[in-house]
Amino acid sequence: MGTITQESIVDDLRYLQLLSRTFPTIADASTEIINLEAILNLPKGTEHFLTDIHGEYEAFQHVLKNASGAVKRKVNEIFGHTLREAEKKELCTLIYYPEEKLQLIKERETDLDDWYQITLNQLVKVCQNVSSKYTR
Repeated sequence: MGTITQESIVDDLRYLQLLSRTFPTIADASTEIINLEAILNLPKGTEHFLTDIHGEYEAFQHVLKNASGAVKRKVNEIFGHTLREAEKKELCTLIYYPEEKLQLIKERETDLDDWYQITLNQLVKVCQNVSSKYTR
């Protein structure tokens, strides 16, 4: 157990002062603690184990980048019948391989500003959806 020093008290006080801005009352702090504990007790996502990856760097990287198919499922969930399959596939590829896909898009797209506006709105929808699961 650490020794209590003047510096540790000052550090703790600074930390508590910062926390008090977000949680000004005991009730606010208690509510947040209960919320965080509840989140910790929610069912965990499926774990995906990969073994024997020697010599399979590209395949392994692809599994990581596409989150074992979770990105495609989310894009289908969000844009189900509002985008064509080719458009959903292109959006997924942009998420998996942004640098490479952007280079290809820049070479073929005639109205890049329009493409950016549409695509950024789609990416924001994906981000909002995947980040809405928990409050934090």
